[in-house]
Order: sequence, then C-alpha cells, then structure tokens
Amino acid sequence: MTGGKKILGEERRNLILDWLKLSDKPLTGSYIAEKVNVSRQVISQDITLLKARNEPIIATSQGYLYLKEQQYSRPSRVIISTHNPEQTKEELYLMVDCGVTVKDVKVEHPLYGNLTAPIGVSNRSDVDQFYEKVKATKAPLLLQLTGGPHSHTIEADNEEQLEQAIQKLTAAGFIMKNATST
Repeated sequence: MTGGKKILGEERRNLILDWLKLSDKPLTGSYIAEKVNVSRQVISQDITLLKARNEPIIATSQGYLYLKEQQYSRPSRVIISTHNPEQTKEELYLMVDCGVTVKDVKVEHPLYGNLTAPIGVSNRSDVDQFYEKVKATKAPLLLQLTGGPHSHTIEADNEEQLEQAIQKLTAAGFIMKNATST
C-alpha cells in the first residue's frame, strides 16, 4: 500500500468491477490493491463479494479476469491429454504457438469428481508466468492427481488454429482423444 487515499467499501468494489470490465488482460490483486490503497487480502474479499453477486470474475494464474460475452463466441474444443508434469510447459507452448488460448485444466478425481482450474494462457509469456508460479509455490499440477490424464478447454479465433494445435499435440504424443467442438 502507498500513502495515498484509501478507497472504501462499495466505491472500491465498483471501481474494481469497472477496471476488470475494461481490461483485456487479467489484473493482479497486488496491482488493484496498490491503486485503491488497501491490502491484497481486502481485494480478495472484494472479489469474493463481487462473485457472490454473480459477477463473472475468475481468478487465473495471471490475476483476476472479467468474463465478457464475446469470450464465449470464439470456437472452442475440449481436448483430452496425457503427459508427465515435466512436459506441461511444452504442451502449453504447442497450443499458444498456434494462436490458441488454454482456458482451463480439468481432471476426474475419484473422490471429488471433476476438478477444474482456470489457466487462461494465450502466449509464451503467459505460460512462463504460469510455470514460474507452479515452481514458486511447489503446488502439484492437477494432472498429478490422475497420473497424467487431464483435459483442457481451448479456444481460438478460428477453427484452423484449433486444428493446428490438435495436430501438433497429437504429433507430440499428448492427445488421448479429441472431444467435439463446443
């Protein structure tokens, strides 16, 4: 926090919502906290309150993102992949190099059922940031819960980019099966 004026309660949440709606990229909790002169934990609580109001905000590895209507209109697919944890970066690079956004990762857990986590990577820089957080936190990847098998929702500006990514993943031996377009 800086020495500036602290923005309180509802006014702060309205500002956060406006910033998220206007941003084309995720905003970190630290960035928002600095702008409104509160702690990152206060921002986390604000995001929770906004989500409780059914605001379509997700937390990605790069920060908070407001899901805009147009984000649903891009062609997308669900792919089922398998590899070891050390190949995660390679898998993500293969997809983003084709112009694909990797929206999430999902696994089928024997006790908890489907577990989904947003990823939201669209380029190598995003992948590098995601991978640095994985290394820094030493948190296990979801694929480690299943021994490798997992799925991703991927989207792109056109079907050709999706097909190119699927072909590259298949050639690399990552694809288990390809689900239908969504």
